[in-house]
Amino acid sequence: MGRIFETRKATMFARWDKMAKIFTRISKDITIAVKAGGPIVENNPALRRAVQNARAANMPKDKVENAIKRASGNDASDYQELIYEGYGPHGVAVLVQTATDNPTRTVANVRNAFNKGGGNMGSTGSVAFQFKHMGVFRISPEGVDAEEVELDLIDHGLEEMGEGESDKGEPQLVIRCAFNDFGRLQRAIEERGLTVISAEAEYIPTAPTELPEEAATEVLKMIDRLEQDDDVQKVFHTLA
Repeated sequence: MGRIFETRKATMFARWDKMAKIFTRISKDITIAVKAGGPIVENNPALRRAVQNARAANMPKDKVENAIKRASGNDASDYQELIYEGYGPHGVAVLVQTATDNPTRTVANVRNAFNKGGGNMGSTGSVAFQFKHMGVFRISPEGVDAEEVELDLIDHGLEEMGEGESDKGEPQLVIRCAFNDFGRLQRAIEERGLTVISAEAEYIPTAPTELPEEAATEVLKMIDRLEQDDDVQKVFHTLA
């Protein structure tokens, strides 16, 4: 009985840690968006995206409002968005997106995670060419004619559309566009009253790397090490 309790407790703490990390990432996104475009959600597309993503992550409304208020103050952290590149084990390309108020600390931590994970950090541009920078919208499929939506949104920048699932197994429509068309497609989606679950800028690999399970596990361990760092927002990789 005691062993079962300990296992459940460990699982619960892991879930809390993951949720705290997600909330921290979204709070940083909110801070960056407010500093760039102001605290009014309706007038700030980047802030609107961050708030949508907060809802998708079940971030409490008061936490979102407090993050906006803090970001509006003079003592709010001034984050820089920096991307680091490198290779993981077995030649898997990795992009690490960070938001930091101390780049010296961040680059040291990222380099350490690469080295300990059996990879190596590269210079700017060393792996970025293996990814496409895209806007990715996840839409609720309820009451939506997917074929009609796809044809309609092609004129507004849509490049790819397919089906996906949330972490909880809930169905989603996944819509992608070139990053430069992000705002145009976002407006078109909102004008059509589609329910946006999340809206993100992502780096999509152009040629995913297939690896056997044991080798893939080595890569995922390094990626997990990177994701644990508080300055890291997202990690993109070419592992299939």
